[in-house]
Amino acid sequence: MRLVFAGTPQTAVPSLDALLASRHSVAAVVTRPDAPVGRGLRMAASPVAQRARAAGIEVLAPERPADPDFLARLAGIGPDCCPVTAYGALVPAAALSIPPHGWVNLHFSLLPAWRGAAPVQHAILHGDEITGATTFRLVAKLDAGPVFGVLTEPVRASDTAGDLLSRLSVAGAGLLVATLDGIESGELAARDQPLDGISLAPKLSRADARVDWKLAAPAIDRLVRACTPAPGAWTQLNGAGLKIGPVIVTGEPGSGPDLGPGELSIASSRVLVGTGTVPVRLGEVQPEGKRRMPAADWARGLRTAGTQLVLG
Repeated sequence: MRLVFAGTPQTAVPSLDALLASRHSVAAVVTRPDAPVGRGLRMAASPVAQRARAAGIEVLAPERPADPDFLARLAGIGPDCCPVTAYGALVPAAALSIPPHGWVNLHFSLLPAWRGAAPVQHAILHGDEITGATTFRLVAKLDAGPVFGVLTEPVRASDTAGDLLSRLSVAGAGLLVATLDGIESGELAARDQPLDGISLAPKLSRADARVDWKLAAPAIDRLVRACTPAPGAWTQLNGAGLKIGPVIVTGEPGSGPDLGPGELSIASSRVLVGTGTVPVRLGEVQPEGKRRMPAADWARGLRTAGTQLVLG
């Protein structure tokens, strides 16, 4: 089939690579416009745009997918199908109707669970043991279209959102190609999603990522991993922000020092923080305006004599 692929971040690049290696023909890609990146906020093309240009493929980066010029160009290319992975913008009905086989989206959850922008983060945050990826036909309603195929992936106890998304992006790329193969051959038909089991996965904000040390240690562990690498879990000490990397739950109640929520216990090689249950051990931290560092190195720079240090 003749394809126009839509995607933007690095997690969409494996899908593009798999399509380029498939029997299908990628005529162009659709991606989000150049955006500021890094500390210098220099303008840069999306990872998908960079990969497409390296492969000599036309790049379409409309400000809005409803722009008439974009719709005209898409119709002119004449794709049979538009596969999508993490494009990042709502595709209007006028664009959905252009390819005969529609737009086929690769979504990183087992639909109808975790419809929305942050399915992997919410799977970790809510303690799911199994997640996966789904291919489905895009419709006007959010992630509600009929399903072509699924794959499952265990959520490991140490998984960050970045870890899990990396695995799903590679495995999901194979699912996307297999789905297109099945559509082309006529052997694969979409089936409606069930009406029960629907859950929503909105993007996690910086406010969502603030650690509440009164929560139970396992809940804090899940929050931090769900927010790694983005938006980044954080807390405060004496009014200054402190980013928190994945933590280690210390053990059963009574197995560590008696610490109130947020209270620090600093030893030569470890830093513990009290929670609503057992303490957690900090891994890496990043104070405001500084690099990431082991928590023990950060703690050595604190003035602790006669002072009770509490994160909040």
